Amino acid sequence: MKFLYPARTLGALTILAGLAAPALAYTGQDLAGGAKITIDAARSIALKAQPGNVADEELEKESGGSGLRYSFDIKSGADTHEVGIDAVTGAVLENSVEGPNAD
Repeated sequence: MKFLYPARTLGALTILAGLAAPALAYTGQDLAGGAKITIDAARSIALKAQPGNVADEELEKESGGSGLRYSFDIKSGADTHEVGIDAVTGAVLENSVEGPNAD
């Protein structure tokens, strides 16, 4: 027995399946309660400071600024930049090219 679905039904099912997918978590999400800005806002700030494609993102405790920062690895051409955004103030704390032994 073969079932045929109208294209409209298949399109709606595809949209619903996409909405049901969980949002991707980032490393350090358990620290988010101490952040004043969201990861989305921090990502936007980071991409303004260093245009490219985000390869990795995390929230971490690190010295400098408020002590809580979002860290983004942003691919730009052949280089990967580490961009650190203070999770409380939104200030750019770091924007440097990662070396061959990036952590």
